[in-house]
Amino acid sequence: MNKQELFKGAIASFFATSSLTIFILLYFSEGPIEEAISFLFHEKKLGGLISMGALINLPLFFLGMRKRKTNFAKGVLITSIFIVVLVAALKII
Repeated sequence: MNKQELFKGAIASFFATSSLTIFILLYFSEGPIEEAISFLFHEKKLGGLISMGALINLPLFFLGMRKRKTNFAKGVLITSIFIVVLVAALKII
């Protein structure tokens, strides 16, 4: 297994998810980003925002599969599973 491609997929997926989450947060909030994150956490809506940001992983995964870079797609899948665990933990807290 090519661990470098796996790592590239995980990093690309993490940055794509975080950048889309921050973009959505900045677009829909009027105040500072710290207050918006705090508000969403207290309202138990932060997990939903992260889930919306993680939707970008779907085209990344299929792009990796189409280009026959299965290790890249595995990295995206590993990051997606980590995000699912994170959202579940946020729902429990």
